[in-house]
Amino acid sequence: MRIFRSLEEARTSFAPSAVTIGNFDGVHAAHHALMRTVVRLAGECGAKPSALTFSPHPTEVVAPERAPLLLSSPAERCALMQCDGIEQVLILPFDAHLSSLDPEAFFREVLLADLGARAVVVGDNFLFGNRQRGDVRALLALGEKLGVRVGIVPAIRLRGVLVSSSEIRRLLAAGDVSRAARLLGRPFAVSGAVVAGEGRGRRETVPTLNLEIPSLDLERAAVPANGVYITRTIEEADSQPCPQGDSVDRPGDPRTGLEGDSPVRPQRDKQDCPRLRSWRSVTNVGYRPTFGGRHLTIETFLLDPLEGNSPDRIRVEFLRRLRDERAFPNAEALRAQILRDVARTQTFFRRIVSIGLP
Repeated sequence: MRIFRSLEEARTSFAPSAVTIGNFDGVHAAHHALMRTVVRLAGECGAKPSALTFSPHPTEVVAPERAPLLLSSPAERCALMQCDGIEQVLILPFDAHLSSLDPEAFFREVLLADLGARAVVVGDNFLFGNRQRGDVRALLALGEKLGVRVGIVPAIRLRGVLVSSSEIRRLLAAGDVSRAARLLGRPFAVSGAVVAGEGRGRRETVPTLNLEIPSLDLERAAVPANGVYITRTIEEADSQPCPQGDSVDRPGDPRTGLEGDSPVRPQRDKQDCPRLRSWRSVTNVGYRPTFGGRHLTIETFLLDPLEGNSPDRIRVEFLRRLRDERAFPNAEALRAQILRDVARTQTFFRRIVSIGLP
């Protein structure tokens, strides 16, 4: 996958393109439908299947007080889009100049002149241009006027719920990771380096892997509500995804959510999405109130043997919520509860194996 980070760079070799446009935060089930459509149109019009996304999120520029917590980083978005067949992505810095372009200027200057678009694919709620004055009707009219194919992909509902990044954020904030996985088309996950903790778990309760959470990420990234979760922990290669103008490394092999119902399955190859070691696990998101913790932590207890060195980086997939985080009278009481959590987690994994899920 080629990654472009400015219009100046894209002008050199982005064209001809069939491009889908959006924030694509989380790259959820509805986004997969956009990717699938743009890949098809790219084949029909002899263009490169492409995506145009933005960083920072446009809301951070035009209304920072309303900027959402993000479900995925630009690198993760690129990796997931590559699994869908997207060959190149422009991560466009969203700035005051870009936000000032009216719909026709955006279409002519960015899509036509800079990206060489032969086809444009968007969702049916797409808005663009200064103050979002352009909608899908304006996009269709501009496409007809300027000779560019325009594809409008209808919204997707799963069990009556509209699939959207905002709904997934709401579910995560409520701790409902199972329903969030259904809308994503895979379990929600967080990734990062494994860092040393205070050693209390090894001495007093159970040993855990502690995920690094930089303070900047906490200010901008969505995480599940505080609590204890059934998870799957996956070792990650220590690599830098989405290098500019080069190939992209995947953040693990995104799988469908355990509860199913997603009509769109990303196209991927096992060789393209390598996986390292993985373990069944129980994960606590919270402040460790039993020990008077003051900072948010994500601590994971592996149910399966580690067998070898501790991983340097992990990806934790959230499968189901077990309970709220709460303070216990002492470490022994906490350890007893953790063992009950482990028993419930083992039952959960036995059940999904018995019905044929991975």
